[in-house]
Amino acid sequence: MTNLEFHSPAPADPDGDLASLRGDCARMVPHWPPGERAAAPHVSPSRIHGITVPPASARLLDAMSDYGD
Repeated sequence: MTNLEFHSPAPADPDGDLASLRGDCARMVPHWPPGERAAAPHVSPSRIHGITVPPASARLLDAMSDYGD
């Protein structure tokens, strides 16, 4: 018996929306095997210092409602 099922390699909706993107990703899952995850080392908060944020980046984040409000 011949398998006549055909899967297009291109996205179903080239203009795309979130549902189309999620569908494309779901179809690709079998092609991406999970990699080994290494545990991130724990860093004490007292060791985190000297971090500077450029003023332009701070203004950008402040203007974003998700971060600044």
